[in-house]
Amino acid sequence: MDWMDHLRFAFVHLRERRRQTLLTALGVAVGSAMLITTISVARGSSANVISKVIDTSPHVLVKADRVTPLVPDNIVPQGGGQVSMVVKNVTPDDEVVIKSYTGVVEAIAGVSGVSRISPFVESRVIARNKTRFTPCVLKGVVPELEADIAGLRKNLLDPNAIEELGATPNGMIAGYLLAEKLHLRYRDRVVLVTKNGEEFSATLVGRFGSGFNVKDEREAIVNLALAQRMEGIASSSVSGIGLSTSRVERAAATAALVQSATGYKSESWDETNRNVIDFYNRNAAITLVLVGFVFVVAGLGVSSVMTTVVLQKVKDIAILRSMGVRASSITRIFMLEGLMIGILGVLFGSPIGHVICHAISTIRFEATTAGVLRADRINILESPDAHLIVALFGIVIAVISSISPARKATSYMPVSILRGEV
Repeated sequence: MDWMDHLRFAFVHLRERRRQTLLTALGVAVGSAMLITTISVARGSSANVISKVIDTSPHVLVKADRVTPLVPDNIVPQGGGQVSMVVKNVTPDDEVVIKSYTGVVEAIAGVSGVSRISPFVESRVIARNKTRFTPCVLKGVVPELEADIAGLRKNLLDPNAIEELGATPNGMIAGYLLAEKLHLRYRDRVVLVTKNGEEFSATLVGRFGSGFNVKDEREAIVNLALAQRMEGIASSSVSGIGLSTSRVERAAATAALVQSATGYKSESWDETNRNVIDFYNRNAAITLVLVGFVFVVAGLGVSSVMTTVVLQKVKDIAILRSMGVRASSITRIFMLEGLMIGILGVLFGSPIGHVICHAISTIRFEATTAGVLRADRINILESPDAHLIVALFGIVIAVISSISPARKATSYMPVSILRGEV
């Protein structure tokens, strides 16, 4: 028997049981559609998070931690001897800062790929408006430098806030959720209490909405000089330096060059936000595994149908075997039946999955602050490779599920079947 004969036998078997065949193929189709939808939603969520991170974070962050120790200028090596130095009066409460940051900025400016540079000072304070108070993180910046570093200008809810912050020494741009929590309106005054108990007055000149609920609820932006006074550090010192690069995908390589040029620890955006990105990737993987079990159920359905066909066709199998048909040919016939069911299922499942993805992408709902991101839709990223992967997976599951029934079909002795002993 050639392959065409095998296909003809398999097709006839399935045609005689159309209802069972269609129901089994429908199980494969549902599994395919659900897995395509899940992959598209998982990829859409991850892509949305990465896009938000890139829009709201510096591409490269230079921290105050040194990787290359500083050597005091007054120590001069003498011949081949060694010099040791003991640093006294270093306490854990000392602020770790980048001193003489203008020199560091000049060194960074010479690094290829860096397009914008913005030094900043971070300060953790308690913001108080009358009887309302909440902890928040202040970021002291030079407004015109910070405007395009972390998408600040794009995320502003009040268009002229950057210019007004630059003209107001004690001005503050707050996350819109922070402003709502403190009941702050434009030009309202808020008291900022530092870790040392000092109080500073600030005036709200604008709000921003980054899309990250934690950031919008906990962060505010002030002028660099105000943050330096609040932290009690010199005007020549900063907590860190944010950089924007010309090519985001090369941020890690740029960070390595910056670290080598400055001696300060430098991280790319994906290193800084590794926890958030890994969290979404892990959730996507877990969801895919759970939905993948739908295919396992569909495979059991294929196996059940194939077993039923074998039991109903034992006499036909015996006649074929007695006519000289090899056991391998019988196995191929039933495995081809599984292959046909798998192909039929994915041919229906792929377009169904596309329709479901399109339907989900059109759904809009009221944005909430319950999760990590503020969103009014489910993000979908559908791609041809998802359909191809799911189609191959569905066909393989169907074929594997037919192996056991196919082997069972060849395990019977033709003489026993014809005698009625089976």
